[in-house]
Amino acid sequence: MEQKLFVYNTLTRKKEEFKPLNEGHVGMYVCGPTVYSDVHIGNCRTFISFDLIYRYLLHLGYKVRYVRNITDAGHLEGDSDEGEDKVSKKAKIAQLEPMEIVQKYTVDFHKVMETFNTLPPSIEPTATGHIIEQIELVKDILDKGYAYEVNGSVYFDVEKYNQSKDYGILNGRKLEDMLNNTRSLGGQAEKHGKLDFALWIKAKPEHLMQWPSPWGMGFPGWHLECSAMSNKYLGHQFDIHGGGIDLMPTHHTNEIAQNVACCGKNPASYWLHTNMLTMNGQKMSKSLGNSFLPHELFAGDHPLLKKGYSPMTVRFFFMQASYRSTVDFSNEAIEAAEIFYKKLAESAKKLASLQQNELTTVDEETNKAINDICDDCYNSMNDNFNSPKTLDALNNLSKWINSYAAATRNSGEITAETFERMKKTYNDFFYDVLGLKQDDNENADTNDLMNLIIKLRNEAKLNKDYATSDKIREGLKNIGFQLNDSKQGTTDWVRI
Repeated sequence: MEQKLFVYNTLTRKKEEFKPLNEGHVGMYVCGPTVYSDVHIGNCRTFISFDLIYRYLLHLGYKVRYVRNITDAGHLEGDSDEGEDKVSKKAKIAQLEPMEIVQKYTVDFHKVMETFNTLPPSIEPTATGHIIEQIELVKDILDKGYAYEVNGSVYFDVEKYNQSKDYGILNGRKLEDMLNNTRSLGGQAEKHGKLDFALWIKAKPEHLMQWPSPWGMGFPGWHLECSAMSNKYLGHQFDIHGGGIDLMPTHHTNEIAQNVACCGKNPASYWLHTNMLTMNGQKMSKSLGNSFLPHELFAGDHPLLKKGYSPMTVRFFFMQASYRSTVDFSNEAIEAAEIFYKKLAESAKKLASLQQNELTTVDEETNKAINDICDDCYNSMNDNFNSPKTLDALNNLSKWINSYAAATRNSGEITAETFERMKKTYNDFFYDVLGLKQDDNENADTNDLMNLIIKLRNEAKLNKDYATSDKIREGLKNIGFQLNDSKQGTTDWVRI
Protein backbone atom coordinates (compact mmCIF):
# COMPACT_ATOMS: atom_id res chain seq x y z
CA MET A 1 0.00 0.00 0.00
CA GLU A 2 1.40 3.37 -0.99
CA GLN A 3 1.64 5.60 2.06
CA LYS A 4 1.51 9.35 1.62
CA LEU A 5 1.33 11.40 4.79
CA PHE A 6 -0.64 14.65 4.75
CA VAL A 7 -0.39 17.25 7.53
CA TYR A 8 -2.24 20.47 8.23
CA ASN A 9 0.21 23.34 7.95
CA THR A 10 -0.71 26.40 10.03
CA LEU A 11 1.64 28.45 7.85
CA THR A 12 -0.35 27.85 4.64
CA ARG A 13 -3.66 27.10 6.38
CA LYS A 14 -4.20 23.93 4.37
CA LYS A 15 -3.44 20.22 4.37
CA GLU A 16 -0.28 19.34 2.45
CA GLU A 17 1.64 16.21 1.54
CA PHE A 18 4.54 15.77 3.92
CA LYS A 19 7.85 15.89 2.08
CA PRO A 20 10.91 16.11 4.35
CA LEU A 21 13.84 18.26 3.28
CA ASN A 22 16.13 15.22 3.43
CA GLU A 23 14.67 11.93 2.28
CA GLY A 24 14.24 9.46 5.14
CA HIS A 25 15.09 12.05 7.79
CA VAL A 26 12.83 14.39 9.81
CA GLY A 27 13.83 17.35 11.96
CA MET A 28 11.13 18.29 14.48
CA TYR A 29 11.24 21.06 17.09
CA VAL A 30 8.55 21.37 19.77
CA CYS A 31 8.36 24.17 22.34
CA GLY A 32 8.74 22.58 25.77
CA PRO A 33 7.71 23.68 29.28
CA THR A 34 8.78 26.68 31.34
CA VAL A 35 9.94 24.90 34.49
CA TYR A 36 8.75 27.12 37.33
CA SER A 37 5.70 25.07 38.42
CA ASP A 38 4.07 21.67 38.02
CA VAL A 39 3.20 20.87 34.41
CA HIS A 40 -0.57 21.22 33.99
CA ILE A 41 -2.84 18.82 32.15
CA GLY A 42 -3.28 21.16 29.15
CA ASN A 43 0.48 21.12 28.55
CA CYS A 44 0.43 17.34 28.86
CA ARG A 45 -2.08 17.15 26.05
CA THR A 46 0.33 19.02 23.74
CA PHE A 47 3.30 16.80 24.57
CA ILE A 48 1.23 13.61 24.25
CA SER A 49 0.02 14.80 20.84
CA PHE A 50 3.56 15.35 19.59
CA ASP A 51 4.60 12.02 21.08
CA LEU A 52 1.95 10.43 18.85
CA ILE A 53 3.32 12.30 15.83
CA TYR A 54 6.90 11.34 16.74
CA ARG A 55 5.93 7.68 17.17
CA TYR A 56 4.13 7.52 13.84
CA LEU A 57 7.02 9.10 11.95
CA LEU A 58 9.32 6.50 13.52
CA HIS A 59 6.85 3.76 12.59
CA LEU A 60 6.92 4.91 8.97
CA GLY A 61 10.67 4.38 9.02
CA TYR A 62 11.89 7.96 9.29
CA LYS A 63 15.01 8.75 11.27
CA VAL A 64 13.70 11.58 13.45
CA ARG A 65 15.69 14.16 15.39
CA TYR A 66 13.14 15.42 17.89
CA VAL A 67 14.22 18.54 19.79
CA ARG A 68 12.09 19.79 22.69
CA ASN A 69 13.48 22.64 24.77
CA ILE A 70 13.33 23.44 28.46
CA THR A 71 12.74 27.14 29.22
CA ASP A 72 14.64 27.91 32.41
CA ALA A 73 15.21 31.65 31.92
CA GLY A 74 13.84 34.62 30.00
CA HIS A 75 10.13 33.83 30.14
CA LEU A 76 8.52 36.87 31.75
CA GLU A 77 5.07 36.89 33.32
CA GLY A 78 3.70 38.89 30.40
CA ASP A 79 4.31 37.91 26.78
CA SER A 80 4.95 41.59 25.99
CA ASP A 81 8.27 41.77 27.87
CA GLU A 82 6.59 42.76 31.13
CA GLY A 83 6.78 41.46 34.68
CA GLU A 84 9.37 39.29 36.40
CA ASP A 85 11.12 36.23 35.07
CA LYS A 86 8.86 33.31 36.08
CA VAL A 87 11.69 31.11 37.36
CA SER A 88 13.35 33.96 39.29
CA LYS A 89 10.08 35.01 40.89
CA LYS A 90 9.36 31.48 42.08
CA ALA A 91 12.92 31.22 43.44
CA LYS A 92 12.49 34.42 45.46
CA ILE A 93 9.19 33.25 46.92
CA ALA A 94 10.63 29.84 47.84
CA GLN A 95 13.95 31.37 48.97
CA LEU A 96 15.86 28.98 46.72
CA GLU A 97 18.42 29.29 43.97
CA PRO A 98 16.72 29.54 40.53
CA MET A 99 18.44 26.32 39.44
CA GLU A 100 16.87 24.50 42.39
CA ILE A 101 13.47 25.52 41.06
CA VAL A 102 14.49 24.46 37.55
CA GLN A 103 15.76 21.08 38.77
CA LYS A 104 12.66 20.34 40.85
CA TYR A 105 10.16 21.05 38.10
CA THR A 106 12.23 19.55 35.29
CA VAL A 107 12.43 16.27 37.22
CA ASP A 108 8.68 16.48 37.88
CA PHE A 109 7.99 17.11 34.19
CA HIS A 110 10.03 14.08 33.16
CA LYS A 111 8.22 11.87 35.69
CA VAL A 112 4.83 12.96 34.40
CA MET A 113 5.85 12.41 30.79
CA GLU A 114 7.14 8.94 31.66
CA THR A 115 3.86 8.16 33.42
CA PHE A 116 2.04 9.01 30.19
CA ASN A 117 4.42 6.67 28.32
CA THR A 118 5.85 9.40 26.09
CA LEU A 119 9.19 8.80 24.42
CA PRO A 120 11.98 11.20 25.42
CA PRO A 121 13.10 13.65 22.70
CA SER A 122 16.39 13.15 20.88
CA ILE A 123 17.74 16.38 22.38
CA GLU A 124 16.34 18.47 25.26
CA PRO A 125 18.35 21.73 25.34
CA THR A 126 17.91 24.48 27.93
CA ALA A 127 17.86 28.24 27.51
CA THR A 128 20.58 28.77 30.14
CA GLY A 129 22.78 26.24 28.38
CA HIS A 130 22.70 28.28 25.17
CA ILE A 131 23.34 31.87 26.24
CA ILE A 132 26.33 32.18 23.88
CA GLU A 133 24.26 31.06 20.89
CA GLN A 134 21.52 33.52 21.79
CA ILE A 135 23.97 36.44 22.11
CA GLU A 136 25.44 35.57 18.70
CA LEU A 137 21.94 35.51 17.20
CA VAL A 138 21.19 38.97 18.61
CA LYS A 139 24.44 40.30 17.15
CA ASP A 140 23.53 38.84 13.76
CA ILE A 141 20.06 40.43 13.76
CA LEU A 142 21.57 43.77 14.78
CA ASP A 143 24.11 43.52 11.94
CA LYS A 144 21.27 42.85 9.48
CA GLY A 145 19.53 46.05 10.62
CA TYR A 146 16.39 44.50 12.09
CA ALA A 147 17.08 45.36 15.74
CA TYR A 148 18.22 48.28 17.86
CA GLU A 149 19.87 48.70 21.25
CA VAL A 150 18.58 51.05 23.95
CA ASN A 151 20.20 51.38 27.39
CA GLY A 152 21.50 47.82 27.43
CA SER A 153 18.40 46.16 25.98
CA VAL A 154 18.01 45.04 22.37
CA TYR A 155 14.65 45.07 20.60
CA PHE A 156 13.45 43.59 17.32
CA ASP A 157 12.10 46.29 14.96
CA VAL A 158 8.85 44.75 13.71
CA GLU A 159 7.72 47.63 11.49
CA LYS A 160 11.08 47.82 9.72
CA TYR A 161 11.05 44.07 9.23
CA ASN A 162 7.54 44.22 7.78
CA GLN A 163 8.61 46.70 5.12
CA SER A 164 10.22 43.86 3.16
CA LYS A 165 8.86 40.75 4.92
CA ASP A 166 5.45 39.57 6.13
CA TYR A 167 5.45 39.66 9.93
CA GLY A 168 1.94 38.14 10.11
CA ILE A 169 2.61 35.25 7.73
CA LEU A 170 1.85 32.61 10.40
CA ASN A 171 -1.16 34.16 12.09
CA GLY A 172 -2.63 35.53 8.85
CA ARG A 173 -3.03 39.08 10.18
CA LYS A 174 -1.96 42.38 8.65
CA LEU A 175 0.45 44.55 10.60
CA GLU A 176 -1.99 47.46 10.63
CA ASP A 177 -4.64 45.30 12.32
CA MET A 178 -2.17 44.04 14.91
CA LEU A 179 -1.02 47.60 15.66
CA ASN A 180 -4.60 48.81 16.07
CA ASN A 181 -5.36 45.99 18.52
CA THR A 182 -2.22 46.47 20.63
CA ARG A 183 -2.28 48.76 23.61
CA SER A 184 0.13 51.67 23.93
CA LEU A 185 3.70 51.12 25.12
CA GLY A 186 3.00 52.40 28.60
CA GLY A 187 6.08 51.75 30.72
CA GLN A 188 8.00 50.33 27.76
CA ALA A 189 8.92 53.69 26.21
CA GLU A 190 12.32 52.35 25.11
CA LYS A 191 10.64 50.49 22.28
CA HIS A 192 10.23 52.25 18.94
CA GLY A 193 7.04 50.42 18.07
CA LYS A 194 4.15 48.77 19.90
CA LEU A 195 4.87 45.32 18.45
CA ASP A 196 8.64 45.40 18.97
CA PHE A 197 9.85 42.60 21.22
CA ALA A 198 12.95 42.06 23.34
CA LEU A 199 15.86 40.00 22.10
CA TRP A 200 18.03 40.88 25.09
CA ILE A 201 16.85 42.52 28.32
CA LYS A 202 18.98 44.66 30.60
CA ALA A 203 18.99 43.15 34.08
CA LYS A 204 18.30 45.14 37.20
CA PRO A 205 20.91 44.59 39.94
CA GLU A 206 18.49 42.44 41.95
CA HIS A 207 17.64 40.16 39.00
CA LEU A 208 18.78 36.65 39.96
CA MET A 209 19.64 35.31 36.50
CA GLN A 210 21.86 37.51 34.33
CA TRP A 211 24.83 37.14 32.03
CA PRO A 212 27.48 39.44 30.50
CA SER A 213 26.90 40.53 26.91
CA PRO A 214 28.13 43.22 24.49
CA TRP A 215 25.27 45.39 25.79
CA GLY A 216 25.91 44.84 29.49
CA MET A 217 24.54 42.43 32.07
CA GLY A 218 21.21 41.00 31.05
CA PHE A 219 19.23 37.94 29.96
CA PRO A 220 17.68 36.72 26.70
CA GLY A 221 14.13 37.39 25.59
CA TRP A 222 11.81 34.38 25.67
CA HIS A 223 11.37 34.07 21.89
CA LEU A 224 15.10 34.02 21.23
CA GLU A 225 15.95 30.64 22.74
CA CYS A 226 13.88 28.57 20.32
CA SER A 227 15.44 30.23 17.27
CA ALA A 228 18.95 29.76 18.66
CA MET A 229 18.46 26.12 19.63
CA SER A 230 16.56 25.03 16.53
CA ASN A 231 19.28 26.62 14.39
CA LYS A 232 21.99 24.78 16.30
CA TYR A 233 20.46 21.31 16.34
CA LEU A 234 18.28 21.26 13.21
CA GLY A 235 19.81 23.89 10.96
CA HIS A 236 18.36 27.10 9.52
CA GLN A 237 15.59 25.05 7.88
CA PHE A 238 13.95 21.89 9.18
CA ASP A 239 10.71 20.01 8.70
CA ILE A 240 8.27 20.41 11.61
CA HIS A 241 7.86 23.07 14.29
CA GLY A 242 5.18 22.36 16.87
CA GLY A 243 3.58 23.70 20.01
CA GLY A 244 0.28 24.74 21.55
CA ILE A 245 -2.06 27.03 19.60
CA ASP A 246 -1.56 29.72 22.27
CA LEU A 247 2.07 30.08 21.11
CA MET A 248 1.15 30.79 17.49
CA PRO A 249 0.10 34.50 17.57
CA THR A 250 3.17 35.84 19.38
CA HIS A 251 5.91 33.33 20.23
CA HIS A 252 5.99 31.46 16.94
CA THR A 253 5.31 34.61 14.92
CA ASN A 254 8.36 36.21 16.54
CA GLU A 255 10.45 33.08 16.00
CA ILE A 256 9.82 33.25 12.28
CA ALA A 257 10.73 36.95 12.20
CA GLN A 258 13.99 36.28 14.06
CA ASN A 259 14.99 33.45 11.73
CA VAL A 260 14.10 35.27 8.54
CA ALA A 261 15.94 38.38 9.77
CA CYS A 262 19.17 36.53 10.50
CA CYS A 263 19.06 33.62 8.03
CA GLY A 264 16.69 34.78 5.30
CA LYS A 265 14.54 31.66 5.75
CA ASN A 266 11.39 30.56 7.54
CA PRO A 267 12.79 27.90 9.89
CA ALA A 268 10.17 25.17 9.39
CA SER A 269 8.37 23.76 6.37
CA TYR A 270 5.34 22.68 8.42
CA TRP A 271 3.93 24.39 11.51
CA LEU A 272 1.70 22.14 13.64
CA HIS A 273 -0.37 23.38 16.59
CA THR A 274 -2.38 21.55 19.21
CA ASN A 275 -5.64 23.02 20.45
CA MET A 276 -6.90 23.86 23.93
CA LEU A 277 -8.30 21.74 26.74
CA THR A 278 -11.56 22.88 28.33
CA MET A 279 -13.62 21.67 31.29
CA ASN A 280 -17.37 21.33 30.78
CA GLY A 281 -17.19 23.88 27.96
CA GLN A 282 -15.12 26.45 29.89
CA LYS A 283 -11.46 27.27 29.45
CA MET A 284 -9.42 25.68 32.23
CA SER A 285 -7.95 28.20 34.66
CA LYS A 286 -6.95 28.38 38.31
CA SER A 287 -9.20 31.40 38.85
CA LEU A 288 -12.28 29.39 37.82
CA GLY A 289 -11.21 26.45 39.96
CA ASN A 290 -11.67 24.05 37.04
CA SER A 291 -8.06 23.08 36.33
CA PHE A 292 -6.13 20.23 37.88
CA LEU A 293 -2.69 18.70 37.84
CA PRO A 294 -1.92 15.21 36.50
CA HIS A 295 -1.52 13.66 39.96
CA GLU A 296 -4.95 15.06 40.96
CA LEU A 297 -6.46 13.49 37.86
CA PHE A 298 -4.86 10.12 38.59
CA ALA A 299 -6.00 10.16 42.23
CA GLY A 300 -9.41 11.77 41.68
CA ASP A 301 -8.28 14.30 44.28
CA HIS A 302 -10.28 17.30 43.02
CA PRO A 303 -13.86 18.47 43.71
CA LEU A 304 -14.77 18.29 40.01
CA LEU A 305 -13.64 14.68 39.61
CA LYS A 306 -15.86 11.70 40.46
CA LYS A 307 -12.86 9.38 40.71
CA GLY A 308 -9.27 8.92 39.57
CA TYR A 309 -8.27 7.79 36.09
CA SER A 310 -5.18 5.91 35.02
CA PRO A 311 -2.53 7.64 32.88
CA MET A 312 -3.38 5.35 29.96
CA THR A 313 -7.05 6.26 30.20
CA VAL A 314 -6.13 9.95 30.09
CA ARG A 315 -3.79 9.41 27.13
CA PHE A 316 -6.52 7.47 25.35
CA PHE A 317 -9.05 10.21 26.13
CA PHE A 318 -6.84 12.85 24.50
CA MET A 319 -6.41 10.73 21.38
CA GLN A 320 -10.15 10.41 20.89
CA ALA A 321 -9.97 13.92 19.43
CA SER A 322 -7.75 15.29 16.69
CA TYR A 323 -4.75 17.19 18.03
CA ARG A 324 -6.13 20.28 16.24
CA SER A 325 -9.52 20.08 17.99
CA THR A 326 -10.52 21.46 21.34
CA VAL A 327 -10.89 18.69 23.91
CA ASP A 328 -13.69 19.22 26.42
CA PHE A 329 -13.07 17.36 29.66
CA SER A 330 -15.95 15.95 31.65
CA ASN A 331 -16.35 12.97 33.95
CA GLU A 332 -18.80 11.40 31.53
CA ALA A 333 -16.43 11.77 28.57
CA ILE A 334 -13.40 10.30 30.31
CA GLU A 335 -15.44 7.47 31.83
CA ALA A 336 -16.56 6.56 28.30
CA ALA A 337 -12.91 6.72 27.20
CA GLU A 338 -11.96 4.38 30.07
CA ILE A 339 -14.46 1.76 28.89
CA PHE A 340 -13.29 2.09 25.27
CA TYR A 341 -9.62 1.88 26.26
CA LYS A 342 -10.12 -1.22 28.42
CA LYS A 343 -11.99 -2.89 25.57
CA LEU A 344 -9.11 -2.35 23.13
CA ALA A 345 -6.53 -3.28 25.78
CA GLU A 346 -8.33 -6.58 26.40
CA SER A 347 -8.20 -7.38 22.68
CA ALA A 348 -4.47 -6.63 22.69
CA LYS A 349 -4.05 -9.17 25.51
CA LYS A 350 -5.89 -11.85 23.56
CA LEU A 351 -3.50 -11.46 20.64
CA ALA A 352 -0.60 -12.90 22.65
CA SER A 353 -2.18 -16.37 22.68
CA LEU A 354 -4.29 -16.15 19.52
CA GLN A 355 -3.38 -18.88 17.04
CA GLN A 356 -4.75 -19.44 13.59
CA ASN A 357 -6.84 -22.53 13.12
CA GLU A 358 -6.16 -24.96 10.33
CA LEU A 359 -6.84 -23.21 7.04
CA THR A 360 -10.28 -23.93 5.65
CA THR A 361 -11.80 -22.50 2.52
CA VAL A 362 -10.86 -18.83 2.51
CA ASP A 363 -13.76 -16.43 2.82
CA GLU A 364 -12.66 -13.75 0.37
CA GLU A 365 -15.12 -11.21 1.73
CA THR A 366 -13.82 -11.58 5.29
CA ASN A 367 -10.22 -11.66 4.10
CA LYS A 368 -10.73 -8.37 2.25
CA ALA A 369 -12.64 -6.78 5.15
CA ILE A 370 -9.76 -7.38 7.59
CA ASN A 371 -7.14 -6.11 5.14
CA ASP A 372 -9.27 -3.02 4.52
CA ILE A 373 -9.40 -2.31 8.26
CA CYS A 374 -5.61 -2.64 8.47
CA ASP A 375 -5.37 -0.17 5.59
CA ASP A 376 -7.75 2.15 7.47
CA CYS A 377 -5.31 2.36 10.38
CA TYR A 378 -2.67 3.79 8.06
CA ASN A 379 -5.10 5.88 6.01
CA SER A 380 -6.35 7.55 9.19
CA MET A 381 -2.92 8.36 10.58
CA ASN A 382 -1.77 9.54 7.16
CA ASP A 383 -4.66 12.02 7.21
CA ASN A 384 -2.97 14.54 9.53
CA PHE A 385 -2.46 12.00 12.33
CA ASN A 386 -6.19 11.40 12.71
CA SER A 387 -6.15 9.44 15.97
CA PRO A 388 -9.98 9.30 16.42
CA LYS A 389 -10.42 7.48 13.12
CA THR A 390 -7.43 5.27 13.92
CA LEU A 391 -9.10 4.23 17.18
CA ASP A 392 -12.29 3.47 15.27
CA ALA A 393 -10.30 1.26 12.88
CA LEU A 394 -8.68 -0.55 15.81
CA ASN A 395 -12.09 -1.03 17.34
CA ASN A 396 -13.30 -2.68 14.13
CA LEU A 397 -10.24 -4.91 14.11
CA SER A 398 -10.78 -5.84 17.76
CA LYS A 399 -14.19 -7.27 16.89
CA TRP A 400 -12.56 -9.83 14.60
CA ILE A 401 -9.87 -10.59 17.19
CA ASN A 402 -12.51 -11.17 19.86
CA SER A 403 -14.60 -13.41 17.65
CA TYR A 404 -11.59 -15.56 16.73
CA ALA A 405 -10.42 -15.70 20.37
CA ALA A 406 -13.90 -16.79 21.49
CA ALA A 407 -14.09 -19.28 18.61
CA THR A 408 -17.38 -17.81 17.48
CA ARG A 409 -15.75 -17.61 14.06
CA ASN A 410 -13.08 -19.80 12.49
CA SER A 411 -9.80 -17.93 11.98
CA GLY A 412 -9.03 -20.46 9.28
CA GLU A 413 -11.38 -18.52 6.99
CA ILE A 414 -8.61 -15.96 6.31
CA THR A 415 -5.15 -16.56 4.88
CA ALA A 416 -2.12 -16.93 7.11
CA GLU A 417 -0.78 -13.69 5.63
CA THR A 418 -3.96 -11.78 6.57
CA PHE A 419 -4.02 -13.37 10.03
CA GLU A 420 -0.45 -12.26 10.74
CA ARG A 421 -1.13 -8.81 9.30
CA MET A 422 -4.15 -8.41 11.59
CA LYS A 423 -2.03 -9.29 14.65
CA LYS A 424 0.91 -7.10 13.63
CA THR A 425 -1.22 -4.08 12.72
CA TYR A 426 -3.14 -4.22 15.99
CA ASN A 427 -0.02 -4.58 18.11
CA ASP A 428 1.91 -1.93 16.15
CA PHE A 429 -0.81 0.68 16.48
CA PHE A 430 -1.96 -0.06 20.04
CA TYR A 431 1.51 -0.19 21.57
CA ASP A 432 4.00 1.54 19.26
CA VAL A 433 2.03 4.24 17.42
CA LEU A 434 -0.65 5.21 19.95
CA GLY A 435 1.80 4.59 22.80
CA LEU A 436 -0.70 2.70 24.94
CA LYS A 437 0.12 -0.08 27.36
CA GLN A 438 -1.73 -2.39 29.68
CA ASP A 439 -2.81 -0.84 32.98
CA ASP A 440 -2.84 -4.14 34.83
CA ASN A 441 0.76 -5.07 34.10
CA GLU A 442 1.43 -6.22 37.66
CA ASN A 443 1.78 -9.87 38.59
CA ALA A 444 -1.03 -11.77 40.28
CA ASP A 445 0.54 -11.55 43.73
CA THR A 446 0.72 -7.74 43.55
CA ASN A 447 -2.90 -7.55 42.39
CA ASP A 448 -4.08 -9.80 45.22
CA LEU A 449 -2.07 -7.84 47.79
CA MET A 450 -3.37 -4.48 46.58
CA ASN A 451 -6.96 -5.74 46.54
CA LEU A 452 -6.54 -6.83 50.17
CA ILE A 453 -5.14 -3.40 51.13
CA ILE A 454 -8.00 -1.64 49.32
CA LYS A 455 -10.50 -3.82 51.20
CA LEU A 456 -8.88 -2.95 54.56
CA ARG A 457 -8.83 0.77 53.70
CA ASN A 458 -12.50 0.76 52.72
CA GLU A 459 -13.34 -0.98 56.01
CA ALA A 460 -11.36 1.69 57.91
CA LYS A 461 -13.29 4.47 56.15
CA LEU A 462 -16.59 2.67 56.83
CA ASN A 463 -15.67 2.60 60.53
CA LYS A 464 -14.76 6.29 60.31
CA ASP A 465 -11.14 5.44 61.11
CA TYR A 466 -9.89 8.15 58.76
CA ALA A 467 -6.43 8.30 60.33
CA THR A 468 -5.72 4.70 59.29
CA SER A 469 -7.36 5.27 55.93
CA ASP A 470 -5.13 8.27 55.22
CA LYS A 471 -2.07 6.45 56.54
CA ILE A 472 -2.62 3.59 54.09
CA ARG A 473 -3.13 5.98 51.20
CA GLU A 474 -0.05 8.09 51.94
CA GLY A 475 2.12 5.07 52.70
CA LEU A 476 1.28 3.47 49.35
CA LYS A 477 1.84 6.75 47.54
CA ASN A 478 5.32 7.05 49.04
CA ILE A 479 6.31 3.67 47.57
CA GLY A 480 4.80 4.29 44.14
CA PHE A 481 1.16 3.16 44.30
CA GLN A 482 -1.74 5.57 43.74
CA LEU A 483 -5.19 4.59 44.99
CA ASN A 484 -8.15 5.77 42.93
CA ASP A 485 -11.07 6.96 45.06
CA SER A 486 -14.66 7.44 43.97
CA LYS A 487 -17.97 8.06 45.67
CA GLN A 488 -18.30 4.26 45.97
CA GLY A 489 -14.98 4.06 47.83
CA THR A 490 -11.51 3.02 46.71
CA THR A 491 -11.96 0.98 43.54
CA ASP A 492 -8.59 0.42 41.90
CA TRP A 493 -4.96 1.58 41.77
CA VAL A 494 -2.16 2.52 39.42
CA ARG A 495 1.61 2.62 39.54
CA ILE A 496 3.02 6.16 39.71
